[in-house]
Amino acid sequence: MKLDILVFGAHPDDAELGAGATIAKEVANGKKVGIVDLTRGELGTRGSAEIRDREAVASAKILGVSVRENLGFADGFFVNDKEHQLKVVEMIRKYRPDTVLCNAIEDRHIDHAKGSKLVSDACFLSGLMKIETKLEGEGQDAWRPKVVYHYIQWKDLKPDFIVDVSNFMEVKTRAIMAYSSQFYDAKSKEPETPISSKNFTDSVLYRAQDLGRLVGVEYGEGFTTERYIAVKDLGSLI
Repeated sequence: MKLDILVFGAHPDDAELGAGATIAKEVANGKKVGIVDLTRGELGTRGSAEIRDREAVASAKILGVSVRENLGFADGFFVNDKEHQLKVVEMIRKYRPDTVLCNAIEDRHIDHAKGSKLVSDACFLSGLMKIETKLEGEGQDAWRPKVVYHYIQWKDLKPDFIVDVSNFMEVKTRAIMAYSSQFYDAKSKEPETPISSKNFTDSVLYRAQDLGRLVGVEYGEGFTTERYIAVKDLGSLI
């Protein structure tokens, strides 16, 4: 299956928090979108890897993505080395996306920046013909995505561009709340975490509102890029 967009996240729920509304919008526009989680989030204070597996499946259905996979890297301890890069290359060559979205380049959680650099490096390596990979015993052709964009997570990074997601925040919110073990629940007896408070879930909405305000729309999601963005003409801007 060739995908238009492949979204990577260090943990289940990263993709939803950083780019959930953009994913939903692209799916609604007829694009084929997939998600690859690098880890199962097994070190998370709340829930378990098994619970998060189920939540990720439920969230993927809400977003309408074509596929979701988990590479099973060690939460908190994966590194950007050859072994991990080749596993990511296999996914890129398997799905041949034109666009890759991945973690924030800088963030509170150490896995986010690590995951960001790992995926970015793998996107480059995936285009090198002399790097050989196999999937299910079959050799894979080289493939390099046209663009790599990084969504924004905990830290309030300055975006290079903002996507108008005004009609898709409701879908994003439902996809996030599919992770009921992780986010605000007044009845939960689990320990508090930085993302389990009502303030955090509220912040997802007001960040989108603020980014939307900056570009004259109701809601927005911000992204950073490693290279210049080109437009066909001035009319291409909104």
